Amino acid sequence: MLSKKTKYGLKALTYLAAQKGNKPVQISEIARHENISQKFLESILLSLRKTGVLGSKKGKGGGYYLIRDPEEVLMTDVMRILEGPIAMVPCVSLNFYEKCDDCPDEVGCSVHRLMLKVRDSALDVYRNTTLADLIP
Repeated sequence: MLSKKTKYGLKALTYLAAQKGNKPVQISEIARHENISQKFLESILLSLRKTGVLGSKKGKGGGYYLIRDPEEVLMTDVMRILEGPIAMVPCVSLNFYEKCDDCPDEVGCSVHRLMLKVRDSALDVYRNTTLADLIP
């Protein structure tokens, strides 16, 4: 299930991407428009700023803005920043691989084989979707 953090992050990014002129937008405006707790949104936007998706400007006329064009913001990046590993189990993760403690044979494991298919189909969607695709 998608976490609220990721859901709200996607909504905030889409809101910012839809703004004309890429001017900074205050957190309060995004929170009000997207019906998100301002405090929770602050931590989400901070994560996106620290990882180079967003920039911020302080003071009058300040707020958050996209650093890259929406066409350049891949959902794989956003999902990994906000949600963590895309794979549902660590033994099929591309970036966060870990062997499962309870599995003696990865190759013969039915869960492993199923989760590889799930991971690959999710990656296909995320790799082929940009922030621009989410703008209404």
